[in-house]
Amino acid sequence: MTTQLVAGLVDRLRAVVGDRFVLVRDAELLAYESDGLPGYHKRPNLAVLPGSRDEVVEVVRLLAESEVQFVPRGAGTGLSGGALADDVVLLGLHRLKAVLDMDIARMRATVEPGVVNAALNKRLAPHGVFYAPDPSSEAACTIGGNIAENSGGPHCLKYGVTLNHVLAATVLLPDGEIVELGDRDGGMAGYDLLGAFVGSEGCFGVALDITVRLTRKPAAVRTALADFMDVADASHATSAIIASGVVPAALEFMDSGVIRVVEQSIFAAGYPIDAAAILLIEVDGTVESTDADMDLVRKLCMECGARAVRVATNETERARLWQGRKKAFGAMGRLAPNLAVQDAVIPRTRLAEVLAQIHAIADSHGVTVCNVFHAGDGNLHPNISYDAGDPDQVRRVHESMAAMMQACIAAGGSITGEHGVGLDKLRYMPLLFDEPTLAAMCDLRTAFDPAQRSNPGKVVPVHSCREWHGAPAVRAGEIASEVASDAG
Repeated sequence: MTTQLVAGLVDRLRAVVGDRFVLVRDAELLAYESDGLPGYHKRPNLAVLPGSRDEVVEVVRLLAESEVQFVPRGAGTGLSGGALADDVVLLGLHRLKAVLDMDIARMRATVEPGVVNAALNKRLAPHGVFYAPDPSSEAACTIGGNIAENSGGPHCLKYGVTLNHVLAATVLLPDGEIVELGDRDGGMAGYDLLGAFVGSEGCFGVALDITVRLTRKPAAVRTALADFMDVADASHATSAIIASGVVPAALEFMDSGVIRVVEQSIFAAGYPIDAAAILLIEVDGTVESTDADMDLVRKLCMECGARAVRVATNETERARLWQGRKKAFGAMGRLAPNLAVQDAVIPRTRLAEVLAQIHAIADSHGVTVCNVFHAGDGNLHPNISYDAGDPDQVRRVHESMAAMMQACIAAGGSITGEHGVGLDKLRYMPLLFDEPTLAAMCDLRTAFDPAQRSNPGKVVPVHSCREWHGAPAVRAGEIASEVASDAG
């Protein structure tokens, strides 16, 4: 691209979204340097923040015309470095936050990608329905981000992940074409392109609107806290509950490190600080079935060595128990300025074994690990607090995290349950998939984005992707360097 054309593109972007929504100054771009996983820092050289569907379409088409790469980004709460733009355009979608339709009779709602989970459920609450996926960041994360990562949350054990609650999406492909995926009435014909799009981590294009499935609120909900003096006992209780046939709405695990830091924070939930581990167990359904399920859960926990099982007696107590769990990651900021959090899935029956390995790895590397995770589906989240200003700490943290992930894979697990691959787990993909399988993933991506311009360098290692034909995309650094005078 010539200097004149680059400058012209920036001017055209400003004409579409307004001067204040095209960011080029370093101070303006600093906020987009990392996501919810602060160990990675990638500075975009240009950010464009459209405020409407039409503006998104026009911006993407302008970028396609100029063969410029871009990274879609929502609220930036992701935990895999997946929405970081390294010398490419950052396309912010957080201003698109309209609830376009709520059809309670048909149990569906249509929203723009920037709608926040908690905000949608606040709108739905008077109607006795809710949108089930509930990531811990639900107060800030967006439905568009949920779509990108196929997000889960504590209640995905019973209700399923984002994919199970999306009926349809209007998608803007990276070349500017608009396609409809899925069926708003819940039908399906032909290939499941919507299923491919959900969880594609921004590599297949941008969702302009999303139609989600709504769920009726259960008649009764019971939430219990079971505390244990041994991590292995809590692990065995998890397996016993699932083996009994009870399907909890949620079954969460917190070890002693997490318990203590939560109880020392403003998010204190009344957890027993001398416990080695606690399980937060929730069952819902009819009044009769919920009472019966909770009685059985209590019995199984006690048989597995629980010291006590405390059941919340009202909504205030229940909300307090959940507050500690939902805010645990935030509470860990008390320990150190930086936090590394991993995301792996293992068979439930191997929880005790793998947790012991994780602590052994942490000890051998001289780091402290805290575990808070979705025990019911074996979705582990080991956390290490550290100081990123200390190179030796950074090295030891990365080495220990790699060893923990390899231990999970060796136990028959996978490298992500809900956080995605992004940048953080690229190096582990060849441990799970052979080259032909990785190449097939690249071929699928190419079907949506032949020029590989949307979220480049994420999910699949670059060396695995087959060569695509055509002119190379222009990196956003060329743009920024040419418009530096405008940033002054």
